[in-house]
Amino acid sequence: MSKITKSRLFEILSARHVNNPYSRLADLPSPEKFKDIDIATKRIKKAILEKETITIVGDYDVDGVISTTIMLDFFNTIGVKVNHIIPNRFEHGYGLSTKIVDLINDGLVITVDNGISAYEASVKLKEKNIDLIITDHHTVGKRIPIALAIINPKQADCNFEFKDICGAQVAWYLCAAIKKEMNLDVNMSNFLDLLCVAIIADIMPMTALNYTLVKQGLKKIKTSSREAFKRLNEIMSKEIFVSDDVGFFIAPKLNSAGRMDDASVALSFLLSKNSFQANESLALLDELNNYRKTLQEEISKKAESKTDKKDNAVIVWGEDWHEGVIGIVASKLSNSHKKPAFIFSIHNGIAKGSARANSNINLYDIITKANHLLLGYGGHKNAAGLSLKVEFLEEFKSIINKELEEFKEDLHIDPVTLGELDVSSVDLEFLSIIEQFEPYGLENHRPIFKISNTSLVKYDLIGKDKNHLKLTLNSDGFVFEALKFNDSNINISKNLNLIVSVSKNEFRGEITPQFLIQDIL
Repeated sequence: MSKITKSRLFEILSARHVNNPYSRLADLPSPEKFKDIDIATKRIKKAILEKETITIVGDYDVDGVISTTIMLDFFNTIGVKVNHIIPNRFEHGYGLSTKIVDLINDGLVITVDNGISAYEASVKLKEKNIDLIITDHHTVGKRIPIALAIINPKQADCNFEFKDICGAQVAWYLCAAIKKEMNLDVNMSNFLDLLCVAIIADIMPMTALNYTLVKQGLKKIKTSSREAFKRLNEIMSKEIFVSDDVGFFIAPKLNSAGRMDDASVALSFLLSKNSFQANESLALLDELNNYRKTLQEEISKKAESKTDKKDNAVIVWGEDWHEGVIGIVASKLSNSHKKPAFIFSIHNGIAKGSARANSNINLYDIITKANHLLLGYGGHKNAAGLSLKVEFLEEFKSIINKELEEFKEDLHIDPVTLGELDVSSVDLEFLSIIEQFEPYGLENHRPIFKISNTSLVKYDLIGKDKNHLKLTLNSDGFVFEALKFNDSNINISKNLNLIVSVSKNEFRGEITPQFLIQDIL
């Protein structure tokens, strides 16, 4: 079998985007394809003209915060003052809840990145004679809230042809429709810097429409006039931004606010009016993010010690585990155990859980099988949130285990390699081919390769905690180095088969290719 060389790599990666109907911004589908968007825009126009109170209700994750930022920025640009509420995870729970409705007395409510499961809250708004417009992208359940308009591509009768978009994209499309309805002068591409962060953070498939928006958005971050992005540009000092810069550096900072404290910290950062505000908010986000990392490590260890190899899913719980980090712990354990993970935090007899999977199974559908035990749940294919009384945890666990019994082969998707790598062909040109096809993400994975029969020359443990492995390897007479992060296991054999990705190492102005080990087979 021939090895992957530069020309073969280019061929494989360009083939992924051959039939993209949305390859230019001019090709994007138009807002009117959304069900109810016309009803929504006419109602919003009326509210603006009659100076009614408009309240935006967001969510505390990155997608929810960015959806709120886009709405506030849009209304600010057209000179309309609106109220906003982002629920506090610990005080209000998720999305448009009855507790949030208690804070609203009149006018029009518009949800962003939530609302499709807010039936009780919608009834309460109706009793108060307050109109509700829902914009969301989560799975539509059995009970549809009572709303004047629901804009969500996942509705069966919605004609918007690309279903896998995040909440911020739905909010952006609504703003575009308001612009058109009221004949306003707003450049909608000014929001692409924000939009691409939400798409990456919410792990949307990096194909079609999303691919084009993120590709353009990453360029926009570089030249953004927003104080928040100017500050991030200073700190990160990158020639060009790639999806991993957002996924590993920007998104966790923004997310830490809603996880650890209150999402309004992230919102004020994104809406900063000057460099002083941007600096202040970012310092606070950094502090929260560091606290998040410490707690995450502690809870991961506790959760790990409770896992049972025989289960089809990791399903564990503990008293007062911090609710803000259980989602990341679930994600981490799902990847290391190669099966879905459900992590619950128990407080006052109620278990609140986060579920994550990297599989072909639909988590939302699996959870639905146990819905008679649940106080509430919502989410999509690979991520969900749920809550139930403590006494039902064991029964929940056995239902999920039983349901997953028939999906034994599908519990985890192992990354697919492009093939055997010709190590000697990896140079700066090879790197630039990989870079040319950024952004990578779900359904458009960063290229990974197999390297077979390498012999170990030597190994070192590096980093200040000596927790990263650096291997010097020989492949057919070609000597190269490969890193495995957060792994200090030196119990390795002389001959190795590896799965690697290739990335850019920038050190003191010098750029070299770097092999990152994904797995030692």
